[in-house]
Amino acid sequence: MKIVRKLPDANRPDVAKPRVTPWKLLVVDDEPDVRQLTALNLRGFEFAGRPLTLIDAGSAADAQTLLREQPDIALALIDVVMETDDAGLNLVAFIRNELGNAMMRLVIRTGQPGMAPERYVIDNFDIDDYKDKTELTAQKLYTTVRSALKSYRDLETIAINRNGLRHILDVTPDLYNLERHQLEDYFRGLLLQIIGFCKLGHSALISTMDGLVATLEGERICIRAGTGDLDDVPGNEARRREIVELCSQAMLTRKAPGKLRSGSMAVPLRTNDKTFGFIYLEAGECLSAVDGELIQIMANQCAAAIHNFHLHCSLEKSYDEAIDMLGEVAEFKDNTTGHHIHRIQEYTRRLALELGLDKETAAACAQASRLHDVGKVGIPDDILMKPGALTSHEFAVMQTHPRIGEAILIHSSLLALARSVALTHHERWSGGGYPEGLKGEDIPLESRIVAVVDVFDALTSVRPYKEAWEPERAVEQLRKDAGIHFEPRVVDAFLRLYQNGALDDLIASAQSENAIRF
Repeated sequence: MKIVRKLPDANRPDVAKPRVTPWKLLVVDDEPDVRQLTALNLRGFEFAGRPLTLIDAGSAADAQTLLREQPDIALALIDVVMETDDAGLNLVAFIRNELGNAMMRLVIRTGQPGMAPERYVIDNFDIDDYKDKTELTAQKLYTTVRSALKSYRDLETIAINRNGLRHILDVTPDLYNLERHQLEDYFRGLLLQIIGFCKLGHSALISTMDGLVATLEGERICIRAGTGDLDDVPGNEARRREIVELCSQAMLTRKAPGKLRSGSMAVPLRTNDKTFGFIYLEAGECLSAVDGELIQIMANQCAAAIHNFHLHCSLEKSYDEAIDMLGEVAEFKDNTTGHHIHRIQEYTRRLALELGLDKETAAACAQASRLHDVGKVGIPDDILMKPGALTSHEFAVMQTHPRIGEAILIHSSLLALARSVALTHHERWSGGGYPEGLKGEDIPLESRIVAVVDVFDALTSVRPYKEAWEPERAVEQLRKDAGIHFEPRVVDAFLRLYQNGALDDLIASAQSENAIRF
């Protein structure tokens, strides 16, 4: 899909024609007749579809004031001899040096060439042309002004490109910083970045702009963000629906959308030749071709970021599915544990957060906890589901399940955290655990967390070899084992959650399951 820019629809009287900002020309001369004649000779002047606005000053001092107030003046015709013999030349130096304005085109006009010889002025002052007033006929004035404005336009285009590309480079890292739960904020931020970008280097050229971002989700168009008259507020629904209908149809057919308002622009979000959304902009003034090209570059960056985000989500989903399948294998092997694995995951997540871990780390620990007993698939059923106490030989066999779990998970680097939990969740804080006899902080934190919640849920659940304990009794056991079996800090955090009622739903889940088993 190409960038589409629509001309006014003559059959739609409700559509206002976009405003066109005029070029600004400053005439600095102490002779009123010269200023008036210049205005007369340039009456009706247009260049690149934009008219000319003349601003005049009778002295260099007055011109300085105007220049400070209006930095977007494109061209200045400057007399040399005014309040002093070199007032005009000093004004040139003021513009270039003090104001730092290298864009404005400067043409020296003098009626006394001897006071400011042409070669000296050209060699020593940053001007663009030197004219004797006697040679500036109406035609030559036209040619001089048109050439200067063309030069100014080209320089402005280069500056807009440079500033726009710099802006795109600056915001690109943010474009790739997507989070699933912040997508709406992301799209709104993108829209505001583009609208802000359109105002770069334009001064008053872009005074108002509304916008909308939409994406294709299956067969449905989803509006992700809107601003101004296209924001999601009462009264804007019909206009939003109209734009979505026009642009989405154009997106699917790759044909130019019709009946868009003047000053509007539809920019596709496209990657790998696949269009999956669009950005719609509606300005009070015409957007230039340069604007359109740079906006498309930014849109392409956004499209690539969203494509990468979808790929990342797909990988995450595959990873989650792999863990779920392995977890289901463990549950299928030992169906006496019911929803134990699901509760362990949530216990782990909440306890990790209570210990100060960030949300992402807590979620990773919780996910890894689902596979803490995956090694039990290698334990014979007569031992795993024995209703009575295990013999010393049987217990030794049971103690091999951490090593079996490690062997199952070792083949994938993505499962490194789960492998660590599977291997070390039966280690003891004071030592003496299995399989490696680790102690203290040599035991990974995720395993210290799982050790506490695994024992608590097992104690409060029915097992073939025991009845369920009351939660208070299980909590008391954790207190007794703090510093021996468990890290005291982890137990303290668990007790805080328990006392605050933050675990009540999980405990109730176990009790409900116990009642069914009973």
